[in-house]
Amino acid sequence: MLVIGLTGGIATGKSTVSAMLKKAGAVIIDADTIARAAVKKGLPAYREIVAQFGTAVLLPDGEIDRNVLGDIIFNDPQKKQLLNSIVHPQVSREIKRLLKQIEKTHPNSVTILDIPLLIEADMHKGLSVVMVVYAPQHLQVSRLMQRDHISEASALARVRSQMPIEEKKKQATIIIDNSGTIENTRKQTLEIFKRLKTGKDIIRL
Repeated sequence: MLVIGLTGGIATGKSTVSAMLKKAGAVIIDADTIARAAVKKGLPAYREIVAQFGTAVLLPDGEIDRNVLGDIIFNDPQKKQLLNSIVHPQVSREIKRLLKQIEKTHPNSVTILDIPLLIEADMHKGLSVVMVVYAPQHLQVSRLMQRDHISEASALARVRSQMPIEEKKKQATIIIDNSGTIENTRKQTLEIFKRLKTGKDIIRL
């Protein structure tokens, strides 16, 4: 089994590349999906979030209001660190469980760890390949403005709340440049996937 870390920054196109890889035949482990499942009502992470952040972060049905929680941590780095300390261990355990399962059922697969905070959480260490989907900051800002219908100042603040994409780029062993057309990105992605399938530039884990 080949295990690849995939990350990027906000509005760089990581999800687009992940979808392309999945369509090409890769097995995707999506950390965001795991994180959403981990904070479902009644689960340990859910209970800890309510204990730390209060019932103001709940929807009428009792589930976590991700938008409200997102606004809180966006404006408070300590709260962001607190939330990460609650959710990340749950995500890490589930990723390990899924990797063991995939190794048994699809031992020859190319498995992609699609993790937004791959580098920030030091989850890239031990991986022989770290794939970063790159777009320069000015494109991140303009895409975010268009996607979320927000001001330039708001978009810039969101981008700057993350690790700079240029820093993530330095940690990459493979860079997919998503600053051009979607077809150009698809061409890069499929070529890289072809190389990964043949075992080039990668260590078997």
